[in-house]
Amino acid sequence: MNRDIMRIRLLLAIACSIAALAAFMVFALYQGVIRFNYPSREEFPIQGIDISHHQKEIDWDRLNTAEIQFIFIKATEGGNFKDKRFHLNWKDARQRGFVVGAYHFFTFCSSGDEQADNFISSVPVEKGTLPPVIDLEYGGNCQLTSGRLEVLKEVEVLSDRLEKAYGQRPILYVTREFYDDFLIDKMPKSAIWLRDVYRKPGLQPDNRDWLFWQYANRGKLEGIETFVDFNVFNGKKDKFETLINN
Repeated sequence: MNRDIMRIRLLLAIACSIAALAAFMVFALYQGVIRFNYPSREEFPIQGIDISHHQKEIDWDRLNTAEIQFIFIKATEGGNFKDKRFHLNWKDARQRGFVVGAYHFFTFCSSGDEQADNFISSVPVEKGTLPPVIDLEYGGNCQLTSGRLEVLKEVEVLSDRLEKAYGQRPILYVTREFYDDFLIDKMPKSAIWLRDVYRKPGLQPDNRDWLFWQYANRGKLEGIETFVDFNVFNGKKDKFETLINN
């Protein structure tokens, strides 16, 4: 009988320890203390962040330029939304030597032309910047009422307009879900910026290459009081410089 009681107590202690460890891991992940991905500087020497008004006022003097080489900044969304901090973020980042790029959040409820007008009216044409980015995802978007081909048509209209205006083919920021639903074997000339906070990118079944990887969405940096997204560039310095000088 005593052995049975001891065995039960031991099993309960083990179960409680496992539950406590699991709770700690969930808490640490939520707080950004730990994450799933830790891409090395040796493999990915060019690293950066993406920001919007959600990061509030940034203390630019505290950001470490040795850790961050590029910053993607939200400019617009849909047909009429303009990020209220875009112009200030753009100016401050450029003044401190960061390579910058602007991104647009594509919505299902505005045409490609309307969204192009919104972006072009907000983002300056300047040398030494990254190509414009079209953010394609379901989260925070309008309800999808069009078919796949209709959505792709509007994305292509937007992409063509931005390429004509800025002289660079826009990069497509995608979640895996959006890529699988819309982009397999589609728009092959467009570079991909993939969000995957759980594992290293790999696009199947078309084995498409990727240019940027958003590997964490709860990063912490001095100078930014909120969580911030961490990203890496898939290449070395010479490839990166070619991209910004193209």
